[in-house]
Amino acid sequence: MHTQLETPQARLKLQRLPYRKDDTLQAWDAADSYLLHHLAQQEVPPVGSQITIVNDSFGALALGLQAYQPAAISDSYLSQQATRINAQLNNLNPANIALLDSLAVPDKPIDYLLIKAPKTLALLEYQLLTLRPLLKADSKIIIAGMVKALSTNVWKLLERLIGPTRTSLAVKKARLIFATLDTNLILPTNPYPLQYRLEHTDFMISNHANVFSRDSLDIGTRLLLQHLPEDMSYRHIVDLGCGNGVVGLMIASQLKDAQLHFVDESYMAVASARQNFQHAFGEQRLAEFRVGDCLEGFAGEMADCIVCNPPFHQQHAIGDHIAWQMFQQAHRVLRKGGELRVIGNRHLNYHQHLKKLFGNWDAVASNAKFVIVKAYKR
Repeated sequence: MHTQLETPQARLKLQRLPYRKDDTLQAWDAADSYLLHHLAQQEVPPVGSQITIVNDSFGALALGLQAYQPAAISDSYLSQQATRINAQLNNLNPANIALLDSLAVPDKPIDYLLIKAPKTLALLEYQLLTLRPLLKADSKIIIAGMVKALSTNVWKLLERLIGPTRTSLAVKKARLIFATLDTNLILPTNPYPLQYRLEHTDFMISNHANVFSRDSLDIGTRLLLQHLPEDMSYRHIVDLGCGNGVVGLMIASQLKDAQLHFVDESYMAVASARQNFQHAFGEQRLAEFRVGDCLEGFAGEMADCIVCNPPFHQQHAIGDHIAWQMFQQAHRVLRKGGELRVIGNRHLNYHQHLKKLFGNWDAVASNAKFVIVKAYKR
């Protein structure tokens, strides 16, 4: 399903990813529309302006401004794929947009820096610190978001790292923040990636800004690490939705003959997982690292075991559709007799999905908040 965004620049058909039949969520929000209208009616960028767009959800901003050949920075593989698909859906050339991952920077100074406020304040901090050297005294800096996503901490961060701010009126629960560059500000050192020592080990864990639980081990992963697969016959194990790769790292340390495959849709997550694995094992162990849409592109029946902690939100939308996609793809990728091991909050009832797909499930462990379940492919 696609939805239509009417803007002064274009009428755009937009589709979300992952694709879901009869999806009721649209691929843009009021903040996207507000920013595009502002740039068409209040502050039209001159021809040839260097525009950098950050955290575009599914391509609404990049496609609305594609005539400027903007750079679009995102930590989301799905966001970039959606931008390519939506360009084709609207008969636009995706080559007009320079799609950059979250650890890359544009190669030219920025005239217009347009940021959709991310869910994670740390990611915004990293982005501002990284992109600020490319800003000029007259650069236009606009942050767009739904009012609920624009906490006072966003204002404080902008004023600490960029300069004075002013805000627009709220329209359809969306708002724009305008920041003016203060060239006299003394910037702090970029603190990312953060590091901590993994408890009960000698492993130092490195975490980029958008990695879940980047400051310390989260309680769900702590439980999972106490109940990892132990079958010594497993040779190919997938850490699905790997985050910083701690789970796969610990499996590799226990199953010496296994090859680990790390996959996540976050560029920062996979970069963290790669760094942590290489720091732990150097050249002694081989592993595969992929940024992708769950298990898309994996061969069928190649894995002995898949371990995952599925997300139950995508950006600001909550739901179990990504978990369901993970389970379906895991069933395809597992060999006969292979194991899927899942951890999740109790209320998510993942065992019901596993029962439907695999025809079986077993409880592995639980506590007051989390449950670990497994299923075998028959």
